Amino acid sequence: MSMTLTGKLTLRSDNPVETRGGNTSTFTRVTFPTPFPEGAEVVVLAQVQTFNGPHTPGLRLANVTREGFLIRMNELYGTNVQSDGTHGNETVGWFASTI
Repeated sequence: MSMTLTGKLTLRSDNPVETRGGNTSTFTRVTFPTPFPEGAEVVVLAQVQTFNGPHTPGLRLANVTREGFLIRMNELYGTNVQSDGTHGNETVGWFASTI
């Protein structure tokens, strides 16, 4: 039987775009209101719910566990994209489920 949890948070980025894999020092911890059962495999989907800035905010997730996950807004960055990585407040919705 699968279990699901949902939530939302306000997220912003005051830091430049993070390009080093594994560096989660600027991520925000989300703790589930109820942990998933011991041994559960958990997936998390997150999506920006608002449109408060002119640049496209990307999201990065890391360290998904039965107790929560890390999330960071990482404003999209690439060739011919003008982005400094910082981004104002946006509402982010998330959905977590066992698989």
